[in-house]
Amino acid sequence: MTKQTKENALTTGNPLTGILLFSLPLVCGTLFQQLYSFADTVIIGRCLGENALAAVGVTYSLNFLILGFVQGCTVGFGVPVSQAFGGSKREEVHRYYWNGLWLSAVISVVFTIVTVILTIPLFRLIHTPAEILDMAVDYIRIIFMGIPLSIFYNHSASVLRALGDSRHPFYFLLVSCVLNIVLDYMLVAVIPWGVAGAAVATVISQGVSGALNCWWLYAKTDDFCVRKKDMGCSAYHMKQLCVIGLPMGFEYSVAAIGAVVMQNAVNALGSVAIAAQTTGEKIRQMFTLPMESVGMAMATYTAQNYGAGRFERIKSGIKSGLVIQYVYCIAAWAVIFLTKGGLVALVLGENTSPVAAGALEYLTRISVLFAIHGSLMVFRNTLQGMGYSIQAVVSGIGELVGRSIGAALTFTELGFVAVCYTNPISWAVALCYCVGMVWMYLRKKSF
Repeated sequence: MTKQTKENALTTGNPLTGILLFSLPLVCGTLFQQLYSFADTVIIGRCLGENALAAVGVTYSLNFLILGFVQGCTVGFGVPVSQAFGGSKREEVHRYYWNGLWLSAVISVVFTIVTVILTIPLFRLIHTPAEILDMAVDYIRIIFMGIPLSIFYNHSASVLRALGDSRHPFYFLLVSCVLNIVLDYMLVAVIPWGVAGAAVATVISQGVSGALNCWWLYAKTDDFCVRKKDMGCSAYHMKQLCVIGLPMGFEYSVAAIGAVVMQNAVNALGSVAIAAQTTGEKIRQMFTLPMESVGMAMATYTAQNYGAGRFERIKSGIKSGLVIQYVYCIAAWAVIFLTKGGLVALVLGENTSPVAAGALEYLTRISVLFAIHGSLMVFRNTLQGMGYSIQAVVSGIGELVGRSIGAALTFTELGFVAVCYTNPISWAVALCYCVGMVWMYLRKKSF
């Protein structure tokens, strides 16, 4: 290893410090990403109205279903890279990178074609209200056409993080978020492209961020260069990547199917409920995505130590990850408690509409249960870092079961209250499974 790669390794030093320092750029990155998403919601809500906001909101579940698979695969493709890096296997790092790139290219072509063709049938399947259907289709089709750029960004960022570099993906994501906000305003408020303008802004910004990641990987990362002998397809390396990456993609998608089931239930409650849940969920994501960033740090930390055979450090890392999550959850709840009214008003304007009331109720109920989500991110990503991706898929099935329960409860007298508790229910079901699996596998490694 060179000096730079040694500095990026998470196999030595205090686990709490290592995870915290590695996760901070990831947390900042997701906060800026959510700042963009929140700004996007504000621009659409204020410039285009509540129907446009509902139209973009109704795309979330399908977006999660398709792009979640893409993101899961690319994160999974980074695990063998991280394990090889932790084991100081430089040649393997390069082979896994290139074979992951070829697999990503194939996935991007297939998914782009299929999703663009099936856009309208998918929206009709979840009973999207007629008054927002056309806008929803306009938005998501452009997002789907940008799948290759989304994969390009996610794969390049995943590889950099696998090598222990979480700072530069954050820097480039920051550039992307600023560009996205500027383009959002230009293409929605100045040039009247409607919701399609917001989608175009997202696709362009992801492409720019991906290009910057690749530039840094080749131009500035030690020992990383284009070599013909590394670029060839390898059946062995592709198999290893698929064994970890594809199940992780399916895990995201299985969980997303639960989101589709939930969206179908919310749609049945009408456009007001859709807009209220969309507003509350956008604000919720701004606070919980940093927890997912800590989870991503846990995956890299676990993979490097697993590759180095340091299993006791993995146990210490789990404890440190939970400490970080719980401290953050307390702070996040306090901020939401004090500012939720202002945050909702920022999106919808100063009003007392049913949409605003619903968004406030959503935030009040879900924020007290954030610790369940934080714990799930630690244990699920520990499983993924160890390479047990099939088990991660089963945890996704747990989320599907939880969301299905929540969806069923919306058709009872609970109505919108059930919507507020659906995510926590799904997190809790998946968490129980992940805790059991992590305990079992680490116990085996102790003997």
